[in-house]
Amino acid sequence: MNFVLFDPLPIRQRLLPFTYTRTVADIRLGILTIREKWERCLQAKAHSLTEHYLTSKYAACPDAEGTLYINGSILPDEKLLDAIRGLGAMQALMSHNMLIAFKSEKQHLNYENYEGIARGFTHIPYAHPVIQLKNIYDIFSMNHTALKDDFRLITSGRTSQKISSTNTVIGSETEIFLEEGAVVEASILNTKNGPIYIGHHAEVMEGCAIRGGFALCEHGTLKMSAKVYGATTLGPHCKAGGELNNVVMFGYSNKAHDGFLGNSVIGEWCNLGADTNNSNLKNNYGIVEIFSYAENKSVSTGLQFCGLFMGDHSKSGINTMFNTGTVVGVSANIFGGDFPPKFIPSFSWGGAQWLRTFTFDKAIEVATRVMERRGIVLSDADKAILREVYQRDAVYREKF
Repeated sequence: MNFVLFDPLPIRQRLLPFTYTRTVADIRLGILTIREKWERCLQAKAHSLTEHYLTSKYAACPDAEGTLYINGSILPDEKLLDAIRGLGAMQALMSHNMLIAFKSEKQHLNYENYEGIARGFTHIPYAHPVIQLKNIYDIFSMNHTALKDDFRLITSGRTSQKISSTNTVIGSETEIFLEEGAVVEASILNTKNGPIYIGHHAEVMEGCAIRGGFALCEHGTLKMSAKVYGATTLGPHCKAGGELNNVVMFGYSNKAHDGFLGNSVIGEWCNLGADTNNSNLKNNYGIVEIFSYAENKSVSTGLQFCGLFMGDHSKSGINTMFNTGTVVGVSANIFGGDFPPKFIPSFSWGGAQWLRTFTFDKAIEVATRVMERRGIVLSDADKAILREVYQRDAVYREKF
């Protein structure tokens, strides 16, 4: 049996800028990405069905009969798994008008035709609740529940490394799990509101104060005296310090110095300069609006607390201030005093006073150097994806 996680197009649009450079299923939510959750539950590799320009990096499913296609924006649970496994050929699992999954005997399905074909199959209604990632602000809003679920999935039946006696534990030690090689010393670990997970060879430096839920993934670092207020995930190889509240960083990104980051989502290969701060609450305590790529305008989040959304490879200089509900695209370089605009297109250079186009070749030079520091090569596939993003966001940079 082949398994394919497909990107529902409207959701892809609403999850930009993060889905510019990845499939929906490769968004991190909780401890794991959505893909990693499905692969653990299915105990099998899951392929991708997404926009053509991403297929050089995210492999499509090889032609085969009897493939199960699953909506990559939906999180798995046992009832849903049973329903999906029970699908027969040419059947589609539906929740009202939402396509959850389908089993196809057809070969050569592609991103342009799969949904039309699947909706022509026999519909099997699914009556239970479905947990779906729909908007970029859902990533931090849903992180607390997803983190707790992932903690159970990852740690069930396993034994944590011993917690050093130099730490102060508030709550239950059973809600703390240290993977092999994890280091945590002289810190306060409070599990009353959620679990604390420390990945392989990750380090919590001395003097940190952590309220769960919290996940520090493999080879990540929480810098000295950091303050974490919970519902926070630092992905693989991330470094973070200062004050963090309800933040998700996907991986290989840095917020290594003091400064506040709250109700925010940071992609991969980002760097927030020293004393970068974001606002997550308006002065009038009103509902926050953000720029939506899907609507091509600002839309209400329905949230009072909403901070910064930063796409892959973007950077901020020291003392940068981001307003509530700021959306930054891919490979932007933001610096200078005062608040920059609340929407900063991909491949922008500048800040509050002016923005210019960050030329593609220069941006690639920076990305290459940044990744080389971690021993990773910027691949031709990555370059091709970034070029596509550069071209797609050009329409927004025309307003400079």
